[in-house]
Amino acid sequence: MSLQAIQFQRGDKSQVSVRVLDQLLLPYVSRYIPIQTVDDGFAVIRSMQVRGAPAIAIVGVLSVLVECQLLCNEDFVAVQAFYDLSSYAAFGRTMRMRLAHLLGSRPTAVNLSHALRDVERLLDSATSLSQFRDRMYDYACELLDMDVANNVRMGDNGARFLLDALIAEGFDGSFAVLTICNTGSLATAGYGTALGAIRSLWQHAEAGLTAPKKQKASACAPRMTHVFPLETRPYNQGSRLTAYELLHDAIPATLITDSSVAYRIQTSPVPIKAAFVGADRIARNGDTANKIGTLQLALVCRHFGIRFFVVAPRSTVDGTTAAGTDIPVEERCPDEFRVVTGAAAGATGDPTTASVAIAPRDMPVWNPAFDVTPHAYIDAIVTETRVFTKDAAGNFDLDELFT
Repeated sequence: MSLQAIQFQRGDKSQVSVRVLDQLLLPYVSRYIPIQTVDDGFAVIRSMQVRGAPAIAIVGVLSVLVECQLLCNEDFVAVQAFYDLSSYAAFGRTMRMRLAHLLGSRPTAVNLSHALRDVERLLDSATSLSQFRDRMYDYACELLDMDVANNVRMGDNGARFLLDALIAEGFDGSFAVLTICNTGSLATAGYGTALGAIRSLWQHAEAGLTAPKKQKASACAPRMTHVFPLETRPYNQGSRLTAYELLHDAIPATLITDSSVAYRIQTSPVPIKAAFVGADRIARNGDTANKIGTLQLALVCRHFGIRFFVVAPRSTVDGTTAAGTDIPVEERCPDEFRVVTGAAAGATGDPTTASVAIAPRDMPVWNPAFDVTPHAYIDAIVTETRVFTKDAAGNFDLDELFT
């Protein structure tokens, strides 16, 4: 059974329901949170109960849909204070304020901005609340279905690109890859971006391992046999979420600390041939904002000659941002650094979580959620349409994504 971060009960357009998996409790407790209003969507995005740029966009859109459903069903006690329903124009004015509020939940991830821009276009084209609700339903369904399909295409594109490159250089045998943060089913509608590429590599390796003996020579060379996910401090998305997904899919993996990646590359019994990372925003020149620690990983990979791939849908590429210096980088609460939360060690029965301070309360903390990797350290950008590489001058040309 595949992991599902977002549960969207479809069917009758007037009776949809949305629940999201509380990722702050993983991997110890699986608990879903109902989303009924835009405020609910804002809360789970801001608190990082849902995270990952594609998933953030989807939950944002779904929160607008379910709020409209409440209004259409005249069951709007939870949101009636915000709306004047005397006319569609009056409703539209309030909805635009709600969309602006939602956009402020996580400013770095561009997918939410792109999705809410689409919602504004639907708002402008509709002539009644019920028509807007129906169009929102169709858009939400399309967004979820397209995300999964695009993720599978991205995964296959990234896997094939790496395998072809290894074959071209004459590499034969087993290899390992690196990844940071969580970019799998928990960060998307399903399959994942960077972790999707790793899933595709593992499927290729499994196909080789189960091939008839006379076919194994071609089927198995080269093959990914191990993954090293970084823990990804301070929120530990790698240790809590990516490790959880890799175990779920039975993909061989060993969790490493952020600070041990260089030594792991030096000492790995299986050669590490690539790093696959996601993105929250890609500037027009290819500079990429992603989880804090990504730049450090890129620099280490460059030192050791390891390919560094960014895997993201074209919706993550921001044509209005020229370079990484123009990307707003969110800073989180200092206590998210000073305090860690996990299950009580050695507990029996249902796990209980506890928070533990790991730094002096009065110690100043700098806690950016993201960093920006210059395109100079990125070997390729993998999208659902194709893999983009740099020209002889070392520049990406992403212009076709904006036509």
